[in-house]
Amino acid sequence: MTGILFGGQVLAEPFVSGGAIGSQTSDGFGNLGPVVEQPIEFPHDTHAGTMGINCLYCHSYGRRSAVAGIPRLNKCIGCHQGIPSVADKPRIKKLMEYWEKKEAIPWKKVHDLPDFVRFNHERHVQRFYVKQDRPIKEACGYCHGDVSSMTVARRVKSLTMGWCVSCHEKEHKDDAIGQKAGSNGPGDCWACHK
Repeated sequence: MTGILFGGQVLAEPFVSGGAIGSQTSDGFGNLGPVVEQPIEFPHDTHAGTMGINCLYCHSYGRRSAVAGIPRLNKCIGCHQGIPSVADKPRIKKLMEYWEKKEAIPWKKVHDLPDFVRFNHERHVQRFYVKQDRPIKEACGYCHGDVSSMTVARRVKSLTMGWCVSCHEKEHKDDAIGQKAGSNGPGDCWACHK
């Protein structure tokens, strides 16, 4: 197994090709967090999978902000008001209830990190999606797994410090085919910690 030495422990390479996006590595980082029940069972498999909607369409802040963001309710309604064939589905009825009450949907965080950890979506999206021209499913899938195969998003990567460090220590080529020289992620503690 390819690995990186960190704190006397060999860590698995998080970007080993051949494994399914979101497959858990065999390095013992098994803390995937709790299953999070959402107020509406949002079908990522339908939206991102079947329909092929780009992650950044709904999570639009990811390309320009530290957080990817959750779409406002009017974005959901903007599409679903024009799709009468699904109006009777329980999920859509619940969506419309929030809309009629003028209430935001109280989504719960799935990929929550401790408050002392600073993760910047923009920096990662710009590097792997924009600069390297990798498919968005792959760029987001490094950390979030294959969300297009999930209904409610589920944490499938451990997102521990060791897991992140193993990625930062890897030399990432500056193009999708791996021919241009690359660089590592920052190794300074203050880059990720407040």
